[in-house]
Amino acid sequence: MKLRSVILPVVRMGLISLILVMGCISCNTIYTDQSDCPRGVSLMFNYNYNMEYTNSFPAKVHCVSVYVFDESGQFIGRYDETSDVLKDENYRMTLDLDAGRYTLLAYGGLACPENSFDITSYQTKALATHINDMEVNLRHNDFKSDKKLHDLFYGVEEVEVPRRDEYVKDTLYMMKNTNNIRLVLQQANGKSLEADDFIFTITDDNSCMDETNAVVSRGMVTYSPWTTGEAAVGTAEDGETPISVAFAELSTSRLTTGTSPKLLVRNAETGEDIINIPLNNYLLLLKSELYAEMGAQEFLDRESEWSLVFFLDDGLRWLNTRIVINDWVVRINHTEM
Repeated sequence: MKLRSVILPVVRMGLISLILVMGCISCNTIYTDQSDCPRGVSLMFNYNYNMEYTNSFPAKVHCVSVYVFDESGQFIGRYDETSDVLKDENYRMTLDLDAGRYTLLAYGGLACPENSFDITSYQTKALATHINDMEVNLRHNDFKSDKKLHDLFYGVEEVEVPRRDEYVKDTLYMMKNTNNIRLVLQQANGKSLEADDFIFTITDDNSCMDETNAVVSRGMVTYSPWTTGEAAVGTAEDGETPISVAFAELSTSRLTTGTSPKLLVRNAETGEDIINIPLNNYLLLLKSELYAEMGAQEFLDRESEWSLVFFLDDGLRWLNTRIVINDWVVRINHTEM
């Protein structure tokens, strides 16, 4: 009896040890089922596609969503992060995925409460089940937008998860899809202006981007200012009379060389056009020889904060030989426009 009481615990311990060993083997050999083994992607995010060439993801992106598609392009899951962990430059998102090849489609800004875009399938108006049907659409009111758009960021990455029980480290690089454009009107003789004397608009067919971030035609959107006002810039010769400029800020979706955005400023009283220009052409005037090797589209994507100063004569007409763009004075030769 004593012998039996000693043998049985030993046998039980042996069986438990064998089970544990088998469990370890199943996650470390390619000859056994590994469906329950921990593996996937440890994903870091980087937003250095800007004019500073520095990673601004921790400072600029407040929420991020990663849509996962398998090798055939079928949607299999979504991962969101909306907490302050995104402020940590070493933050990594853990994606638990089986062995295989995947496409990771990431958007910054969609999961934030104040987001300005929806992600849907054009055909069904619901979440796409295939990557080729994915697109993001600007929220607008009958193709009119007068809101400060919440920043939208885009990125895509192909990744392969091996059959080993590990998390593959990868980095997903993002770009910004939204722009803020500040327009300033100043009278050349120093007289003050009021923003209500003008109507500011930008028109562009850029409310939709597909899964490759290409702009898809959905109709012309009219962007109006989300804020207007006057700003003091000094005083008149008497030293007392303040001089002010009129300003307006507009927020737009992605600017591309494939569309033709137009900037229009009208006299609110007479309806006369004061400024009517192809916006891209003038924004690209800022691309100095420092960036001679940079393509036009890359420049439009890297730069997202624009400031344009126009000088008006006494009749509120634009003195169109000079414009200040992001503090750079540009002399205009109209034969080149």
